[in-house]
Amino acid sequence: MPLQDPLSLVAFLLALVAGIFYLSRIQRLDKLFAFVPPVLWCYFVPMLLTTFGILPPSSPVYDWMSGYGLLVALFLLMVTSDVRAILRLGPRAGLMMLAGTIGIVIGGIVAFSLFKGLLPADAWMGFGALSGSWIGGTANMVAVKEGLGAPDSVLAPIIVVDTVVGYGWMGLLLFLSRYQHRFDAWTKADPALLARLEATDFGTVEKRPTTTADLAIIVGLALGVAVAIKLLSAHIPTLDVAWGGRDVTIISRSTWAILLVVTAGLTLSFTPVRKLDEVGGSAVGNYALYALLATIGAQADLAKVAEFPAYMLAGALWLSIHVGVMVLAAKMLRAPLFLLATGSMANVGGAASAPIVATTFHRTLAPVGLVMAVAGYILGIYFAFLTANILGLIAGG
Repeated sequence: MPLQDPLSLVAFLLALVAGIFYLSRIQRLDKLFAFVPPVLWCYFVPMLLTTFGILPPSSPVYDWMSGYGLLVALFLLMVTSDVRAILRLGPRAGLMMLAGTIGIVIGGIVAFSLFKGLLPADAWMGFGALSGSWIGGTANMVAVKEGLGAPDSVLAPIIVVDTVVGYGWMGLLLFLSRYQHRFDAWTKADPALLARLEATDFGTVEKRPTTTADLAIIVGLALGVAVAIKLLSAHIPTLDVAWGGRDVTIISRSTWAILLVVTAGLTLSFTPVRKLDEVGGSAVGNYALYALLATIGAQADLAKVAEFPAYMLAGALWLSIHVGVMVLAAKMLRAPLFLLATGSMANVGGAASAPIVATTFHRTLAPVGLVMAVAGYILGIYFAFLTANILGLIAGG
């Protein structure tokens, strides 16, 4: 009989997430978790447990996490962002990052338009969520999924595509690092650009031990903001448009809540509140995100595995278009392969992958990858919702 008691279910899921991260730190399992990252385990293990009757397919715990856990995670990730550091990247790096985002938007629209006949009716929501993942990372993927009110099952094929196609592209970029001089000669890249980036002070945050007071402030502030914005969004009317003989909701109340919490977090990131990152604010945000992902996995449909092939082909085409746009932008901007690779992974892989790619190309420029990834977090919320709504109009047209 599945766990029904809410407290027992919360304890089980949090223990499961803890166990996954504990195993990921064991050196002998490095290769396993490099190929199948913790985000995949946090989603698919609860899905399997629900399939075998250990976890319930529905619970008030899942509803609470979807309603408030996501807002907590997004607020903490945004309030600890350093927007000033993004501005210090310079115009060429910023334009390459933006070109990667535009490539994801265009690629998603083209790929979905070509493959929608092979995909289920709600696939546009999954593609919208994937656009969030490929413009910033997992937090944006979950935000778009919740904002659209998409069924939990849509993430099953999306996470697989995200992992296989996204990490496959990362592997190819690491291989191409040995040919960056040839690429830079082809684009006629400015050889002094990397030196200027290396000399830039990105204001790296110095971490310090988290105290009880720090943790109380982080959790209390995040939950307070989440509840306040949830109440506020309930009084904001939805934005609907007429399309194809039906009313299409462009911005739902859930979407309003997400946009408001992100905007509030970014606004407060210009204040001393951003110093919460020194004591683990972003870490608590990421923890809330992984706990939320476990609850979403517990509600997913294992039957969606059968849809992976069509999703995989669409994902490969999608990412190919993104790469094509970035290569064109690099040629026009005379940008080095370093900026193409780092800007691409800041979009597709987020904070977990961009610094690794940046270091592979230029060992002292990991901060550039991290700052670009933060830019991806911010761009992803707004551009992914835009992409998802365009896909929704295509699906209903």
